[in-house]
Amino acid sequence: METYLEQLNDAQRAPVLQKDGAMIVIAGAGSGKTRVLTFRIAYLMSQGVDPFNILSLTFTNKAAREMKNRISKIVGSSEAKNLWMGTFHSIFAKILRFEADKLGYPSNFTIYDTQDSQSVIRAVIKEMHLDKDVYKYKQVYSRISSYKNSLITVKAYFSNSDLMEADAMAKMPRLGDIYKSYVDKCFKAGAMDFDDLLLKTNELLTRFPEVLAKYQNRFRYILVDEYQDTNHSQYLIVRALSDKFQNICVVGDDAQSIYAFRGANINNILNFQKDYDEVKVFRLEQNYRSTKNIVNAANNIIEKNKTRLEKVVWTANDEGAKILVNRTMTDGDEGRFVASSIFENKMNHQMKDGDFAILYRTNAQSRAMEDALRKKDIPYRIYGGLSFYQRKEIKDVLSYLRLVLNPKDEEALKRVINYPARGIGGTTIDKLIVAANHYNRSIFEVMKNIDKIDLKINSGTKTKLQDFVTMIESFQVLNQNYDAFTITEHVSKKTGLLQELKKDGTPEGIARIENIEELLNGMRDFVEEQKEIADATGSLSEFMEDVALATDADSDKGDSDRVALMTVHLAKGLEFPYVYIVGMEEDLFPSGMSMNTRSELEEERRLFYVAVTRAEKQAYLTYTQSRYRWGKLIDAEPSRFIEEIDESFLEYLTPITENRYKPLLDADIFDDVDHSKLRLKKPVSSKAPMGPTEDQLRKLRRLKPVTSDTDKNFNAEDANLNVGTIVEHVRFGKGKIKSIEGLGADTKAEIDFENGGLKKLLLRFAKLKVVNS
Repeated sequence: METYLEQLNDAQRAPVLQKDGAMIVIAGAGSGKTRVLTFRIAYLMSQGVDPFNILSLTFTNKAAREMKNRISKIVGSSEAKNLWMGTFHSIFAKILRFEADKLGYPSNFTIYDTQDSQSVIRAVIKEMHLDKDVYKYKQVYSRISSYKNSLITVKAYFSNSDLMEADAMAKMPRLGDIYKSYVDKCFKAGAMDFDDLLLKTNELLTRFPEVLAKYQNRFRYILVDEYQDTNHSQYLIVRALSDKFQNICVVGDDAQSIYAFRGANINNILNFQKDYDEVKVFRLEQNYRSTKNIVNAANNIIEKNKTRLEKVVWTANDEGAKILVNRTMTDGDEGRFVASSIFENKMNHQMKDGDFAILYRTNAQSRAMEDALRKKDIPYRIYGGLSFYQRKEIKDVLSYLRLVLNPKDEEALKRVINYPARGIGGTTIDKLIVAANHYNRSIFEVMKNIDKIDLKINSGTKTKLQDFVTMIESFQVLNQNYDAFTITEHVSKKTGLLQELKKDGTPEGIARIENIEELLNGMRDFVEEQKEIADATGSLSEFMEDVALATDADSDKGDSDRVALMTVHLAKGLEFPYVYIVGMEEDLFPSGMSMNTRSELEEERRLFYVAVTRAEKQAYLTYTQSRYRWGKLIDAEPSRFIEEIDESFLEYLTPITENRYKPLLDADIFDDVDHSKLRLKKPVSSKAPMGPTEDQLRKLRRLKPVTSDTDKNFNAEDANLNVGTIVEHVRFGKGKIKSIEGLGADTKAEIDFENGGLKKLLLRFAKLKVVNS
């Protein structure tokens, strides 16, 4: 047996050795799913499967690169180069480039990013003379994006009276016309947006059976990572491609399905076994990442969800510290607590800054954290901020490069035709747009034929337009013989971009020049890397595709030894020794926008599960008593998610104070609720170094919690609890017993706490500590 297989446990080895047929690997957090995918591909190749026949789909380029590197070490880099491995968008973009002519696109089509797409929509709204306050371009873009991901084409939209009626009710009756005009403009510009990469692939495989057959025969073995994050469009492509041979392996965790807002459909993983014949199910349930306390608390959280697949995650790691819960008065105090805690942990445990992560539900929460970290001189990095490739000066250079590859690209042309300034004003550009629409040609073609078209433009401006066309065409000639770095260096000088930035001697201007220098450095690295890849040339078109499909998780540049600040959504797939989950308040986490239905609340709970399972050694939950929201100071209450964790896994750094509101009604007029019938028994934590057997796991999935006999025979006097006894509670602090009622398991005590006020507690659950009798 190959040595790499010896690195796997039995549960991991089973799916690796399963060569043929449909299979699903239900993988708990930290259970080594990437290793299983990697080794399975290596194993398939060792069994004689040609790497050209293997398709592996991931959600980030970074994950694909890491997997390819690992496979190279096992089977050799020359074979690993031949694998079709990458993100859904990058693989489908590659297929679309090969088959573009069938859909009427050039093979060098531009891929519009969100900014480009929104800019086109803004232009459409303006051309149609619509009220921009009613037709907000970002909202319209989001609507069109969701239509495309649901495979609602323009034709399908106008055939669906319900959709048109819904848009009319939303006071946007012309949305379908905007959608049509947007699609037409993109097509005329030889451009696809991100959603088109999926929509057009579906169109290609549906309208051209011979193309589908070609790729079905090419991809005999298909592997999909993070299957719970696939949307309907991705699901249909995978179904179509795998239909012939049905050698499909999907890996995922329903408990980490957190992208419904992007169209991800959890039913894809929940219903996988219904989609294919004789599906083999494998479970990876041993967590290698976190302590027992963190794993058990996470199980405790996710078991509250009704919609989930059966699995019991366990770990043979140490018990570890309890999850620490801290309350502060304001978000400023919360930031100071987190910064001080990081500082102390660094000093006490000799940790690096990169060992810490601060996770929040919304980006706006980062400000208080940043302020506090700066005051402590703790270096940090925010993930999900402005991407390097979205900076103005970088977009300017890239727009020139896009024109070199595709002169029909109107967004790129409008951006740079008069930057640096060359005397081509807004009026001239408007005339060019009108002429382009009239002749149904691109703006660049109109400019090329400016002498043949009757445009009321003076001769001086005509010359400037012709000079611009000549410059772009000269770049195109050079592009046939030179690599991406050489072309970009030439373009940034000849267009006058660098000279323009050098005029600005401010620190910002210098930073912009440094950014262009960094772009060139990145291009040089890219050209060198491409030399190692089969069939790659380091050309400009290869670089531009790489940039267009880059995700935020891929831009891991610079010094990594910094505290990581990010939303929980961005943290998925990452791990840190110490994790601070801040803003654990109702209406913030869970979000007030996501509590309208059970499915929305369950997604928020899955998001919390993801947050907790990022921690290896220690997790912190922090919340405030008041927080500024929309400029107003509001009272906050602790998140229900804290309450849902069994107290045996938590340690409160500050006793919980209940709401300061004093009830006007007497509580005695209402019936008591017997919480003993509502509380779930805490998960069993394994003391042995080895995990539970398969039989034990099977029983754990099906057993209902039972009440122990000792609970039934509870006696208050034996526990030294009497009227007048001073006791201490982990959440409410010190208090005095006022009265005791009931017998055995139902014994209750009314206790007046210093922090919590008057409470009635079931004594067998209260975990009271007698201070004095």
